[in-house]
Amino acid sequence: MNEPASLARTAAAISNAGLQELLTERDRGERTRIVAEILMAVFNDYYARSRRIPFLAKEAFETRNWPAVLDLSRERLLLYSQSVSKVGPAIRAGCPELTTDESFWSDVETHYLGMIRGRYEADLAYAFLNSMRRKVYADEWKPVEYSHGRAAAPSASLSEPVVRMYQATAPIPAESVRRLLKIPKFTVDWRDLDGDAVRVAEVISVAIARTGFDASDGSQVKIFMVNAGFYRNRGAYLLGRIAVPGFGMLPLLVALLNGKDGIHVDAVLTESDELQYVFSSTLANFHVTNPHYHELAQFLFSVMPKRPLGLHYSTIGFNHVGKVAVINEMAREQTRTGERLDTAVGFRGTVAIGFSMPSSRYVMKIIRDKPTAGYKWGSFAGVNAVIDKYRLVHDINRAGSMLDNIIYYNVRLKRDWFAPALLEELVAEAPSTVTVQGDGVVFKHIITQMKLIPLPVFLETASRADAEAAVVNLGTCIKNNAAANIFNKDLDGRNYGVSRILKVYLFDYDAVEPLTDVKIRTNSTRIDGEEDIPEWFFETGTIFLPEEMMSGLRIDDRDLRRLLAATHPELMTVDYWEGMQRALLEGKVPKVRAYPEARRLVRSKVTSG
Repeated sequence: MNEPASLARTAAAISNAGLQELLTERDRGERTRIVAEILMAVFNDYYARSRRIPFLAKEAFETRNWPAVLDLSRERLLLYSQSVSKVGPAIRAGCPELTTDESFWSDVETHYLGMIRGRYEADLAYAFLNSMRRKVYADEWKPVEYSHGRAAAPSASLSEPVVRMYQATAPIPAESVRRLLKIPKFTVDWRDLDGDAVRVAEVISVAIARTGFDASDGSQVKIFMVNAGFYRNRGAYLLGRIAVPGFGMLPLLVALLNGKDGIHVDAVLTESDELQYVFSSTLANFHVTNPHYHELAQFLFSVMPKRPLGLHYSTIGFNHVGKVAVINEMAREQTRTGERLDTAVGFRGTVAIGFSMPSSRYVMKIIRDKPTAGYKWGSFAGVNAVIDKYRLVHDINRAGSMLDNIIYYNVRLKRDWFAPALLEELVAEAPSTVTVQGDGVVFKHIITQMKLIPLPVFLETASRADAEAAVVNLGTCIKNNAAANIFNKDLDGRNYGVSRILKVYLFDYDAVEPLTDVKIRTNSTRIDGEEDIPEWFFETGTIFLPEEMMSGLRIDDRDLRRLLAATHPELMTVDYWEGMQRALLEGKVPKVRAYPEARRLVRSKVTSG
């Protein structure tokens, strides 16, 4: 992203809205109006730019400009925070009464809500207002509610412009598929559109037949397709669902690639769990060429109901709407179960304190003011430095192997949500972050992630087959992290977690560094018995000896260690790590395929079995 140009546009938006007028106006009522208009202008600028990015991503896919796709992902993630970060201090400087007059912001909000009333994106605009308020009160214990505000009600209609419906008999004719493949309206040629239509129709027909549906009486199925292309990395996707009379609904995802010889279908998925691989929050957000984010999130939830609704918002790039949905979901969990937040299962971190409700799908964590005695990285850079690492991971393509983070700032939770011993620990270990105020607990920051089973805990009770699968997936996780230019210098199995589908993810980020900054060294060339200290011993920075990686992973079972070494032998070599560093420095975009190999049309055979 061209940050100077971005900031210049934001500065222009502030200027046009009347920052100079704010500096000279003395009437209180007029000043509240001017502040509201400034914030509205900045939000409008942000929203217009964010909505343009999906169409630029479509263009990058068509032109095979893969570095541009990554740049657009970074730009979209940074756009919101940059707008807030640069405007907040200016507003506070130009309007000091914000910090002394409690009612001033309420009057600003009244003006602002009038401006957004009836707009589809009113909830996002309201979230932007609250983000600005947090920025204004960044150094004060002033919690700001995370709520949607007065949002326009999403449409319940499954019709254009959100969804297109196609009706067809089974088996599905190729012509019906040919029409849905044209939804994105690509400006470049297909490699073999007619052939792809035939192959996709065969896969869909087989999936329908497996339900037991009998079309002999002329009954038809309905295919509902999102009226948009979904773009990420090197791929594009078409999303839909198939209504099969008497047998419910089948998800449908068509994965497209653009090779030198044109666009083609690479895979077709018709199972909800497989779709979750693709729409995982461990990958970069999708760019979707449809602005109806409420309907899009609801559609995603309808085909992947095991995944929380809030995360579906984040998957399509509406992270701040997702933040509201997630915290509201946790509130509903607590109300429904009556459970209390208590220390999370697994190893107690030296830097973070993790806590959760037993049946919740989320884990929260805060950063200690000072690490515990087990900290092994010398001097501690401080809470903000650790938060910056979590933010770094949020802002990158996580390559399918790092959990995303939702970071809440200046948030207030109910005191009775917390087990007394946990609350006592939080206040004692993180007084700069946690304070008790009456019946509430206010956090300067709180990190929220999906709940996983820590790898060592999982291995204690897993079957042999599941343990072996998890260990193999650990190696894949480390490779994917490397492809995202992330190196976890604390290669300790306790920092990795296992999902219910046995995928392994890195979830603890206080020890991550850019891989390109790591110095890869080795002792493998030294002769046994040499007493000289190796040259690398005197180097500064992060030093990594690949041949010693296995000892730090804390995998006690010798056979599992051997399996990891046999499956991913390159991880223990200097050549692999230095090769990855060279590729990253050359700006090469790694290929990340998020769906099973068996679903690729070029590799699989369609059968009716």
